[in-house]
Amino acid sequence: MDTVLNTLTFRSEDEALNRGFEWAKLQALAYAHDGSDPVGFWYEAALPGRNAFCMRDVSHQSMGASVLGLQAHTRNMMQRFAENISKGKDYCTYWEMTGDNVPAPVDYENDDDFWYNLPANFDVIEACYRQYLWTGDRSYLEDPVLQNFYRLSVTEYVKTWDKDGDGIPEYDPAYGRRGLSSYNEAGEYPKIGADLIALMIAGYQAYAEIEKSLGNNELYAEYSDKALQLRKLLERQWWDEASGCFFVALGQNGSFLGAESGEGQFLPLYYEAIADKEKREGALRSMHAQGVTNVEGMSYLPETYYRCGEDGEGLRSLKELMDPALERREYPEVSFAAIGAVVSELMGISADGISTVTTVSRLTEELAFAEIAQVSVLGRAVSVKHEGRTSTEFTSHSGEALIWRAKFYNDAKSPAVLHHNGEVIRGASGFDKLGRRYAYAEIAVAPGEKHVISVVS
Repeated sequence: MDTVLNTLTFRSEDEALNRGFEWAKLQALAYAHDGSDPVGFWYEAALPGRNAFCMRDVSHQSMGASVLGLQAHTRNMMQRFAENISKGKDYCTYWEMTGDNVPAPVDYENDDDFWYNLPANFDVIEACYRQYLWTGDRSYLEDPVLQNFYRLSVTEYVKTWDKDGDGIPEYDPAYGRRGLSSYNEAGEYPKIGADLIALMIAGYQAYAEIEKSLGNNELYAEYSDKALQLRKLLERQWWDEASGCFFVALGQNGSFLGAESGEGQFLPLYYEAIADKEKREGALRSMHAQGVTNVEGMSYLPETYYRCGEDGEGLRSLKELMDPALERREYPEVSFAAIGAVVSELMGISADGISTVTTVSRLTEELAFAEIAQVSVLGRAVSVKHEGRTSTEFTSHSGEALIWRAKFYNDAKSPAVLHHNGEVIRGASGFDKLGRRYAYAEIAVAPGEKHVISVVS
């Protein structure tokens, strides 16, 4: 295993958070397999003991896996999904595969009888694009097997499962366990789940960005527009004005199902499919009220709260996910998701697929400082330390030089004053997806260098 696996550390003033991170790191790494199995490098992403990985879990676990240095594992698993898409399975692939490089017997009998959730293809596309941004691995953009999977998923896959021609696949009970229209598997299977539309929005936009990176501007425009039109449809047709939240599904009888019918609010929020502020806040209120019914759903909550600007709830749910008393904490998705949430959300680390690493502190008043060391990103190892929301220390330990984009939330109307290693520097300002103002500066960082940027409002 990569040396990064043994050196990744997290430190803060919250000892429970520190212990939780160390547990999550060791638990996640215990599920990693070294490549000696027929499937190649992989990690468990299904029920413990099943010796398998499924599309939804891998897509969600991929962020935490990359932080831990398991980029090759995720890349190989995505390849396995992509290479098994086929017309004979109506452009599905295998929902769940084993270390023996075969479909998991519990989910697959033959091409006419297998378990499949329709959001999965879009989930994989979105996760592959995020992996490119984090790792810089251009094979996520260029590999012909992945390209074939992306293209078939946004074209033939949709056409095959969209029987009424409205652009959205739907499920019919006659399909059995094939073509389920939602990740929510409780109760009767609906015709369409709100999460399917949310995943299509995310998948189409990711595909658009992939094609843009390859210089295919026409496809970028086409699929960006498809994502936009689906977002408008979700916000207009799926909004329940009376309840102030979204419907979670369209039933087989053509009637919308309300929030009480399932946990349908958090996935559209997790995938940032809701642009309208009022409706996003309504979905968030519903998520608070409804909660989730299993640990799989809980594993999405920290990232979801952070992405909605609820940093306090993000920290609370993150610690709950790491709590030794949590039932079924050993489910692989829990530890991987916890690692991913600490790095990408709490510490606010992201990358652009090329040479820029961005940081923004999401610490709350109850967490004055936090430091993550030896994070594997863009082929480098970096460390980030936040002092509240006003000072960040960044160190590059290895690899080529990079650009550090240091962001700080700044509610003041006047421009923020930024200091770099104690010297005043010129910064700039912008707004995030939630409309929050931030100040930022970009600094070139060579390997072995440590830099500190702070903000004074």
